[in-house]
Amino acid sequence: MAALDELGGPCRACLFWELDPVRRDAVAEGERADVKEAWISEVLREWGSCGRVALVDGVPVGFLVYAPAAYLPGAAAFPTAPVSPDAVLLTTARVREEYGAAGIGRLLVQGMARDLIGRGDGVRAVEAFATTGRLRSGEGCVVPAEFLARVGFKTHRAHPRTPRMRMELRSIVTWRDEVEAAIEKLVGVVQPQKRPTPAHRDLN
Repeated sequence: MAALDELGGPCRACLFWELDPVRRDAVAEGERADVKEAWISEVLREWGSCGRVALVDGVPVGFLVYAPAAYLPGAAAFPTAPVSPDAVLLTTARVREEYGAAGIGRLLVQGMARDLIGRGDGVRAVEAFATTGRLRSGEGCVVPAEFLARVGFKTHRAHPRTPRMRMELRSIVTWRDEVEAAIEKLVGVVQPQKRPTPAHRDLN
């Protein structure tokens, strides 16, 4: 589970999505990281890769996590639930601030989409519960609607605070030129030794 440690910060032990509120409250603070690791192990064993980590010169600069809604009971708390039966749920996406304009978010989302398309298991889209403003206490790590819109999501079920947004996987084919340009821009910004290519790897 080496990649789990790369999540860092509060996400390393956050169980907002992985457990329902009653079970979540019963987990002691010091045990949360272990429960998170057990959740990732279960998803990897039963479903497959459930995340992507972006690396620049070997250093993690961003990540995202996704899985079928059946593994994410915390999603039921949203007023725009449930997730569509033909979609998986993107729960969390983070990019380090200094790389915010370098196209890392789009690169991660493209990697996620390619992974899902390659599985051939009938998944047609990715959905996410977004936030349009400041999160209230207890809402966990919800992805900003502005970020989701930038990387290809559209509002699927409107709500003033937490709309459910959706990206059709077939739309990924229109990104090729934009993503290649983002990668070239990133290489120019980072200026590593020779020509390291920004990469993403699955969360395992």
